[in-house]
Amino acid sequence: QVQVVESGGGLVQPGGSLRLSCAASGNIFNIYTMGWYRQAPGKQRELVAAVIRGGIINYTDSVKGRFTISRDNAKNTVYLQMNSLKPEDTAVYYCKTVIRDRNYRIYDYWGQGTQVTVSS
Repeated sequence: QVQVVESGGGLVQPGGSLRLSCAASGNIFNIYTMGWYRQAPGKQRELVAAVIRGGIINYTDSVKGRFTISRDNAKNTVYLQMNSLKPEDTAVYYCKTVIRDRNYRIYDYWGQGTQVTVSS
């Protein structure tokens, strides 16, 4: 019905950068919210950043000043630019979307996740 695909993860050294991408496609009327969550082993899944269609952005405190979320509404795509990466940023990063389909029903959709590893 709806496909959510992430890309851009990988292995980087501390202080390095990565850019994650998430594209949604399928039975979409519009998208209310797109955002990024992450989950490290033994930890709860946490919100990293999210952007609402109208432009309201939220970041978790630990990434403020280092990560930037942006959204291309025309392409149903959200990006996460991650700079000054730290080992504690290591996690699986998941894209979450809140979508209204063409039948005007609202659903949450999750991507499969992309691994980010920050290590020397």
